Amino acid sequence: HLFSDRVENALGPFSMWNISGTYRGTWRFQEANNGSSRLPDFRKSSGQSVFELVSSPTKIYGVHYVQGAIVFKDGAYTTEHDPQIIQMRMEGVYIWPFRQLRMVANSGTDGDNNQEEDFILSSPYHMLGIFSSQVLQESPRDHFRRKGNNAIIADMERHCNLQIAARISQISANQKNEEHEHYHMEGVVESPMIDDDGECFSPIILNATSINVEVYYNKAVNYTLMVTFVSFLQVLLLIRQMEHSNTQSGAAKVSLLMIGQQAIMDAYLCLLHLTAGILVESLFNAFATAAFFKFVVFSIFEMRYLLAIWKARRPMNTGEVWETMRRELSVLYSRFYGVLLGGIIIMYEFHTFLRFILLILYSFWVPQIIANVIRDTRRPLHPHYIVGMTLTRLAVPLYAFGCPRNFMRVDIDIHWCICLTIFLGSQALILLLQHYLGARWFIPRQILPEKYSYFRRADQDSNHVVDCVICMAAVDTMQRSSECM
Repeated sequence: HLFSDRVENALGPFSMWNISGTYRGTWRFQEANNGSSRLPDFRKSSGQSVFELVSSPTKIYGVHYVQGAIVFKDGAYTTEHDPQIIQMRMEGVYIWPFRQLRMVANSGTDGDNNQEEDFILSSPYHMLGIFSSQVLQESPRDHFRRKGNNAIIADMERHCNLQIAARISQISANQKNEEHEHYHMEGVVESPMIDDDGECFSPIILNATSINVEVYYNKAVNYTLMVTFVSFLQVLLLIRQMEHSNTQSGAAKVSLLMIGQQAIMDAYLCLLHLTAGILVESLFNAFATAAFFKFVVFSIFEMRYLLAIWKARRPMNTGEVWETMRRELSVLYSRFYGVLLGGIIIMYEFHTFLRFILLILYSFWVPQIIANVIRDTRRPLHPHYIVGMTLTRLAVPLYAFGCPRNFMRVDIDIHWCICLTIFLGSQALILLLQHYLGARWFIPRQILPEKYSYFRRADQDSNHVVDCVICMAAVDTMQRSSECM
């Protein structure tokens, strides 16, 4: 009766909102020093927060029972095993006529599962009894101190319990430029002083906005379409390059490390998209298609081209046995897959340096530049292959770290994207200049080794006729004395 009168007289007729879903936003400590005694892992005073809420109606008018989890992240790239991340289970009530969300959370470790089950009351009636005074503007601390002998307080002493008070508001579709409604959560996380151990940490200010799952899935599908199209372009570019170097001498000019490094990158992308498809079952078909095209690029075309380059560099002798070639070929494949596996371990152990590792991976043109200088080879790569591969390789990292509305939940780093573009573009520019100006165009002539010159100045004073030793035709030495070789 209290709720119904309050709605009719003060707040007006509100419709029930289903606040179930994922919320993403930020958190920050209200004070400069967090004063944390239980959670000393955070080195920053702000970070990212993610909510997962499931709301279900109850028999009590205007009250929904809410369960879920909250994740506090301190830093841009964190994992479940990172000490800078805290995940807590929550439960509470959402009193929709007042747009108030009240929840209690538990920050215990996974080893305290039995104690956590005792702590979770799993009943909206108990939750409403705890938080009804807060909805009526009574101090939460007074309410908890008044019930100090309650069994809940005993669990709080053991578990570092938190309480979350938030207000839910609706964001119109016009503000988000979308068809679906969004909800905004704004509140505070408190840990009341229960005993002399102090608070878990000072109050935390929360701001989060709901994420539309359909829009999220559409972005993921569009991303996989982009990756599929880019993979198809890379196949066409590889075919053009293989036709450009279809001879044994042409294939021997191409750097083995350059093709191998690109094959390893495509293998990583194949595994990454396949894993994403397995984790998100509803997007399996989209991610599996992208993974399949990446598998085709690296396993069929790049590995075949890698084998052709290897054969061109070691022409088989007539007396060489097949076993020797098989043994050398097995060494080549074992090195390739060993580097592939080792790279996965390195990226897992040093994931905090992911951007630096990506810069190393995207230096795949450097081995070809060095090989051109050492061998003084000209035009080993087709210009279309150089420009096309440079542009297509930039698509995935620029989307992940440069698109402000990507679905990967990765922090945007425009400066890193600019550095990556300049770094890879400068490599491609050097290769193009080597193609048109020569492999050693940027090296001073003073430090270059001397090259044998086949040009000879003809003796113009002699009266005898000079014949070409190849076609036996007479050579006019008076007109082209400097072009004779």
